[in-house]
Amino acid sequence: MDSARRNVALLSGCQGLLLINNSVLITVNAIAGYTFATDKTLATLPVTAYFLGAALTTVPASFLMKHAGRRAGFMAGAACAMLGAALCAWAVYVESFWLLCTGTLALGAYFAAGQHYRFAAADAAPAEFKHKAISLVLAGGVIGGFIGPETSKLTNEAFSGHVFLGPYLSLIVFAAFSMLILLWLDIPRLPAAVRAEAGRPLSAIARQPVFIVAVLSGVVGYGVMNLLMTTTPIAMAGHDHHFSDAAFVIQWHVVAMFAPSFVTGALIQRFGLMPVMLTGVALNLACVAVALGGAGVMNFWLSMVLLGVGWNFMFVGATSLLTETHTPAERAKVQGVNDAAIFSTLVVSSLSAGALFSLEGWQAMNIYAVPFLILGGAGILWLAASRRRSSRPAT
Repeated sequence: MDSARRNVALLSGCQGLLLINNSVLITVNAIAGYTFATDKTLATLPVTAYFLGAALTTVPASFLMKHAGRRAGFMAGAACAMLGAALCAWAVYVESFWLLCTGTLALGAYFAAGQHYRFAAADAAPAEFKHKAISLVLAGGVIGGFIGPETSKLTNEAFSGHVFLGPYLSLIVFAAFSMLILLWLDIPRLPAAVRAEAGRPLSAIARQPVFIVAVLSGVVGYGVMNLLMTTTPIAMAGHDHHFSDAAFVIQWHVVAMFAPSFVTGALIQRFGLMPVMLTGVALNLACVAVALGGAGVMNFWLSMVLLGVGWNFMFVGATSLLTETHTPAERAKVQGVNDAAIFSTLVVSSLSAGALFSLEGWQAMNIYAVPFLILGGAGILWLAASRRRSSRPAT
């Protein structure tokens, strides 16, 4: 258990640095894209490229970790972060929209590798510590919620005549810190016999109701969150709110995404997975209601806080469900396919976000989120009912 807790602490620190990266990009990417794009409907393309990079590399990252170990895969991700941040900084310096997209594409590989922090914690934890290990690693994101937006504000105009250059350069430093922490990570590689074992075909695994709902919940929770979060800075700018107000809102959104993780594992143990996940759906619907109620800074703030907590309950629950669906030999392909589905959804949601906002506005985007949340909630209710039926004694 001591080794598991030590690994959780290290992975939580890495999660915090990953979320500094993410929150800086959330705060800056869409506005930088809007600044440099000649076609403003493409403003969120740098965000899309980030998630596309993650979608393209998540399965390779899974298999790299299966065969070379978790630490090697995480190190490779941090190296991609340094490369991508350097390209983004150069793009800002030369004011190149397409080079900016290339840089965020490379940064996406870091995001893909970092999504395995939670899985690494679960894999190395005893069964009774698994839910808490997942949630405590995600709790490290609170660091990113505070430091990321503050870094954006402090460095945004650090280089005269080159707005946004400072935030991208700062990401190189944070990725280097992540590599230093990873030197202390000690998660044994899978035994050679397990690495060589193929396990069940993916088609058989995917027919499990628990797998279907785990992936559906992750996709809906992340997709809706990304759709609304990506355009929040642009929507606030459109309502004449200052950049610092947008950074404040994003800061609290990221905190709300990860601060509940200190208690989410305990809530799951006390109330069960399904009630916690359904509460996440309800909080997302409340986010939409608040966003439709007005366009003041506090409307944006409260809606993003509700969105963050709702995402946390759905995502931690979905991750916990996914760990029930595979053997150690099947881990890489199941985790890779799950995250590929999530990242593909993020590609679509971020790509459509700019066009939807430009064509139909902020309120319409919130309304479009509702059917997906209803679908996610229906899936969770279906699985809960299925489990209740299977637990009844035969008569």
